[in-house]
Amino acid sequence: MDKVRIGVIGVGWVAQVIHLPILMKLPEASVVAVCDKDKARVKLVGEKFGITNQYTDVDQMLAQNGLDAVVVCTSTDAHQEATLAALRAGKDVLVEKPIARTYQEALAMATAARESKRKLMVGMNHRFRPDTMILKSFIEGKELGKIYYTRVGWLKKFNLDKAWLVQKDKSGGGAFIDLGIVMLDMALWMMGYPEVVRLAANHYHQRTKEVEDTSVVHLTLNSGAVVNIEVSWSMCLADDLYYCYIHGSNGSASLSPLTINKELHGNLVNLAPSKLDSPHQLFRRSYENEHKHFLGAVKNLHPVISTGDEAVQRMRIVDAVYRSAKRGKEVALAK
Repeated sequence: MDKVRIGVIGVGWVAQVIHLPILMKLPEASVVAVCDKDKARVKLVGEKFGITNQYTDVDQMLAQNGLDAVVVCTSTDAHQEATLAALRAGKDVLVEKPIARTYQEALAMATAARESKRKLMVGMNHRFRPDTMILKSFIEGKELGKIYYTRVGWLKKFNLDKAWLVQKDKSGGGAFIDLGIVMLDMALWMMGYPEVVRLAANHYHQRTKEVEDTSVVHLTLNSGAVVNIEVSWSMCLADDLYYCYIHGSNGSASLSPLTINKELHGNLVNLAPSKLDSPHQLFRRSYENEHKHFLGAVKNLHPVISTGDEAVQRMRIVDAVYRSAKRGKEVALAK
């Protein structure tokens, strides 16, 4: 396979600003079709990017000869339907995060991928940031020792530019399923996928009614380590704040900016590279790396990272977060 022939389902903001511009420049990819329920929008986007095959019906697009894979960029409520249709049609799928609104939807998608023997990858682009990949390699090399505490957060100043995000039937939840799942995934990925045994969550509705705009979650892992997550759409901040702090028995590290601190010969030394990308460069390169990885997996060059099965386990935790917040007490995760 020289080029992977891609169809993009859903051509809203994330497709127009991120996925399509990157895919159109990758030599491994050829975007051959776009699909959106909005006829005027799909026509406009198709013309902008020079894609002549424009559809308003997913099944019609999937029937096109020679389509190898699809990228699903719809609102979350449409992820399951589009993904299942693509898998049934024999296409590999990259679906934007979160994989679905609920654990059960995610389970159906992952099961369908296994049964159809197709690849299902979930777009956790933060795993593909150059700084997170460097930090992950240090942790895997035991440079920080045994990890016992991780604190992650993504706090945004108020600006809800996507109205569907605050509609629970479309999004599945608020700030946690939007931002929190990213930080949850990154923390557990960094730590080597430990088991979460119990958690406690508090949700707040400062500027929203139907879904939470702020979430604070405390996870206890089977190793005895803990993870704290805080995310918000509505903090009174001058600038957005994105961070990750990881503490181990032999050192500590952080992201944004990347630092890796260890005590060597009685002195605290930062082992991180001195030259780092800007936040904008890290953001763009994360998506470039994500797409390159997916295209390589479609070509059978390597296994998929961030699989549907992994996403099912993340959604199991997400469901427990919402149960805890609703009940106002800690919940245990059954094995």
